[in-house]
Amino acid sequence: MKIAVVGANGRTRRIVVKDALARGHQVVAVTRTDGVSEPDDDNLVNARADVRNADALTQPLVGADAVISVLGVGTSRAPTDVYSTGVRNTLGAMESNGAAKLAVISAVPAGPWEELPLLQRRIALPLLQRFFGATYDDMRRMETILQETTDVDWISLRPPRLVNKPSKGAYRIDTRPLAKARAITYGDLAAALLDSLTRRDLYRHAAYVAN
Repeated sequence: MKIAVVGANGRTRRIVVKDALARGHQVVAVTRTDGVSEPDDDNLVNARADVRNADALTQPLVGADAVISVLGVGTSRAPTDVYSTGVRNTLGAMESNGAAKLAVISAVPAGPWEELPLLQRRIALPLLQRFFGATYDDMRRMETILQETTDVDWISLRPPRLVNKPSKGAYRIDTRPLAKARAITYGDLAAALLDSLTRRDLYRHAAYVAN
């Protein structure tokens, strides 16, 4: 499979690229600045594009079977449109090129709060929304855009806290909130993103994922 990884810098992004190459996929790493370096791998192509520029995304996605969006703003509290604008432009580029599968990263707080445990709704989520609400608001806009599309088999993964620890080699995933879902490693999230591209039961759904 030829996979375009949009926003291919940062921990999760680089692991997705490395894991995809290890699985034998062709990878186009689409970044706004520097490319991704994997020595002596002929299956990796670097491309430069800003997700806010719809026209710039079209060429890097030529021939792609699937797209993984690993866009992120880190711990920034500033208002952002990188998720919503990024996914809208990515969908436009996919439509132009015929790519049919898309996996994106969202987050637990971006989903419906009423589905989550009472303690989480009353304490953890209000605190997270207070500090990082601008990011979660844009993730919600992103998921709304996905829900309105009809031509792409999309999956939006909602992880909890990401931790920089060795991968456990296993994760849990479900369209319903997971019990005791406190964290997931970057490596296991990357594996879940790649695996989700062939999980037909997850197509057109937001899914919770955790260790």
